[in-house]
Amino acid sequence: MAAHRSAHHLHLVTSTRLRRAPESESLNSSLQITLLLIITMVVPVIDFSKLDGAERAETMAQIADGCENWGFFQLVNHGIPLELLDRVKKVCSESYRLREAAFRQSEPVQTLEALVEAERRGEAVAPVDDMDWEDIFYLHDDNTWPSDPPAFKETMREYRAELKKLAERVMEAMDENLGFDKGRMKAAFTCDGIHAPTFGTKVSHYPPCPRPDLVTGLRAHTDAGGVILLFQDDKVGGLEVLKDGEWLDVQPLADAIVVNTGDQVEVLSNGRYRSAWHRVLPMRNGNRRSIASFYNPAFEAAISPAVAEGDAAASYPEFVFGDYMDVYSKHKFEAKEPRFEAVKAPKTDQA
Repeated sequence: MAAHRSAHHLHLVTSTRLRRAPESESLNSSLQITLLLIITMVVPVIDFSKLDGAERAETMAQIADGCENWGFFQLVNHGIPLELLDRVKKVCSESYRLREAAFRQSEPVQTLEALVEAERRGEAVAPVDDMDWEDIFYLHDDNTWPSDPPAFKETMREYRAELKKLAERVMEAMDENLGFDKGRMKAAFTCDGIHAPTFGTKVSHYPPCPRPDLVTGLRAHTDAGGVILLFQDDKVGGLEVLKDGEWLDVQPLADAIVVNTGDQVEVLSNGRYRSAWHRVLPMRNGNRRSIASFYNPAFEAAISPAVAEGDAAASYPEFVFGDYMDVYSKHKFEAKEPRFEAVKAPKTDQA
């Protein structure tokens, strides 16, 4: 109850967009962020533009806090043009309208309708725990993208290029906070530049759900890869992160980019930056839009803790990212520790 109540209060202080602006408006943006943090315990909100100014040290400390204590944080004034974000919202919403009829015939909808009908007959029903109330498609450099609406391809190509640059800036900040050489994380993900990182975008919609007590929006999980950048709906909530045993809202904030760390960053940091469990709750009202981009290692990349002589012993094994993904695809919604153990030994040594 508290989480949803806090989301209501957050809406009151986030109705004005946070953006790069003249000094007087920047003060208003800073006040909004302060109010967010005072009102309740919320995912950290960081003004990324201050990374290059007099407040760099404080901003770096905020990023470290987000990585170490949350696994999630939100970036405002991140440098992605607001005009581009508006176009992304438009083309993705239009793309869902073209897919909506198909979603209404999908397995989650049919399953929920069957449960409701069984309930009407007086039968006992249990919530579904093996599917999600979600419409999704993926964008990669080498797959087929929607050609309708006409502006979709051009807009999303431009957006993905901006997100990739932002991800690399965030990774450089992580490198510095972890005491790594600049570019260490990117080098690990790309086999020292031999391979391109795996960069994918998941376009999701969570349509209104008539019975959110019987189905999940997206089941709880940690993300398999590296750095994830989410452009979430600025009106419809539902995303939650698990912190200290409590599920907390990742509050909708106009034009912000939500960043979370995946399993590979946990390994590289030797557990300092742990990937966080998160989920999406279905909502009765509102169609939640969610555009998540994943900056992941190349499938050929060997991932292991970046520990130096004199550091604590490595707490994670070395493995190839492609092997990890083979395991993750079968056990995404289960505990992550057994996944690390499953890839501990080279496949050639397994019976």
